[in-house]
Amino acid sequence: MYRNKTILIGFVLGCIYVFLKYCSSVQPEGEAKELSLDEHRIQKDQSFREWNSSPLPKKEIGSFTGLNYFPENKVFKVEAEFKRVSGEKPFAFPATNDTSYLYVKYGELSFTVNGVACKLSVYQSPDIVSQKGKEDYLFIPFTDLTNGKETYGGGRYLDFRIPESEKVYLDFNYAYNPYCVYDPTGYYCPIPPKENQLPIRIEAGEKNFGNH
Repeated sequence: MYRNKTILIGFVLGCIYVFLKYCSSVQPEGEAKELSLDEHRIQKDQSFREWNSSPLPKKEIGSFTGLNYFPENKVFKVEAEFKRVSGEKPFAFPATNDTSYLYVKYGELSFTVNGVACKLSVYQSPDIVSQKGKEDYLFIPFTDLTNGKETYGGGRYLDFRIPESEKVYLDFNYAYNPYCVYDPTGYYCPIPPKENQLPIRIEAGEKNFGNH
């Protein structure tokens, strides 16, 4: 998700940097979304068509027709329990270009999907949270059994904000691809760790892009 070794700010390394203001994949119980899923997808497509925000190679922007998604599926909007962890030290998070970036494990999410108990670790970037307006930003990279088939083989991401309570809703309909899917030579992206490999198919969110 980084270009020329510069951290991009806007949509959680994909959504991590350019689209953060549009994201709402995890929220405390009762908190309203600013955008519906359809509105979110429309705005994201629009940002891909704009030269100043698109992760696509410039030569491909004119032919861009939209991202590919699973239909919205309420099964994959799940109630989760958030647990803050303490005493974790920063570690080198591997990226697709054989380098690494500093992250710290911030917490864990426990939930059930179709009767299968699952857990995801949530990470924090010291670089990002030191920036004004990003103080509550967290990051969830994950893989599931759709990877390499309907979805990008390297996994997908979800946005997360530091919650005010232990009970949150995790909405995989907002799962998105890292920027290296759209321009693998221009961006490199954090690789989801083994502890975030889900043993199920997450048939929700963004599918693979084009012929990549």
